[in-house]
Amino acid sequence: MNVLIFAPHRDDEIIGVGGTILKRKAAGDRVAVCVVTSSEGYEVSDFVKTVHREMLAAHEYCGVDKYYGLPFKPIILETYPRKSLNNAMMDVINQEKPDEVYIPFWGDMQKDHRIVTDASMVVMRAKYNHPIKRIYAYETLSETGINLPTQENTFVPNVFEDITDYLDEKLKTFSFFKTQIADFPDLRSLEAVEALAKFRGATVNVKAAEAFMLVREIK
Repeated sequence: MNVLIFAPHRDDEIIGVGGTILKRKAAGDRVAVCVVTSSEGYEVSDFVKTVHREMLAAHEYCGVDKYYGLPFKPIILETYPRKSLNNAMMDVINQEKPDEVYIPFWGDMQKDHRIVTDASMVVMRAKYNHPIKRIYAYETLSETGINLPTQENTFVPNVFEDITDYLDEKLKTFSFFKTQIADFPDLRSLEAVEALAKFRGATVNVKAAEAFMLVREIK
């Protein structure tokens, strides 16, 4: 199976889907990650270069097969022509031909997340004759659940991936992002990531899980 994860920023893919990545790799699947606001092709600060190195180390540890960095800057993603974003993401789909795709949750606080979600749904229209069978929305600590408390912005998971055997490895993978990790009780702390995994697991009577919303499934 080919798995593709669209991440607005570096580390979103590990926070939201890290355990699933490890589990898919253990099953022999191919996993690709596309970071939309990687600023590839632009002059970036030493800090951004450090985060990039952290991401590559995390990807190597958890077994990501392919990394795509798109040439868009974070925070100002809405200033780019939507067509250029759609085309770049479509190119990734055409190269990877994924069976399963993970996208950010549309109710996230950060605008980059919502833009990536919207663009994802545009390029994954069934009329484009791609092989995608399942689309899931993932939650990102510090972005999911802190927007306005409307029904549209409420993350209501209906798919739970048992990552009991992979929680420790997920935490190790996230720990590579030393510049991004904060002290508890910050949502981007190792303790918070672990607590959410255990809570999601307890919801379905397993020790640890990642939660998703099923967007579309073709059987």
